Amino acid sequence: MQETHPKPIELLVCKSCRHVGANSEDETRPGTRLLEALEGTNLPPEITLKSVSCFANCSNGCSIVLRSPERWSYVYGNLNPAEHVDVIIDGAKKYLNAADGKVPWRERSDHFRKNCVARIPPIEVEND
Repeated sequence: MQETHPKPIELLVCKSCRHVGANSEDETRPGTRLLEALEGTNLPPEITLKSVSCFANCSNGCSIVLRSPERWSYVYGNLNPAEHVDVIIDGAKKYLNAADGKVPWRERSDHFRKNCVARIPPIEVEND
């Protein structure tokens, strides 16, 4: 029997995100720190890490998107580069292995359950 590999996904990180109320322009933004922390991990080869200049989700702290063709896409917020790298990696791996992108609710981390900003259907879906 031939082994099947999951279709690749993208993990997008907003590099300009900062925490609500932060003003310092001299400081490295938390979104950039989150991107750098994820770059230092051993993501599966099917997960492509990309930076994005802005998701316009500023009121929800650091944000990421998990997306792939023919899958639902998810936007997650309120992420902390010092606390949530493992949560993001775990969630990205679960998303990678969900053919339609819908990770069952009980399998998602508590943070992902409480901080899902948006779920976006794939272009190919007519109705759900």
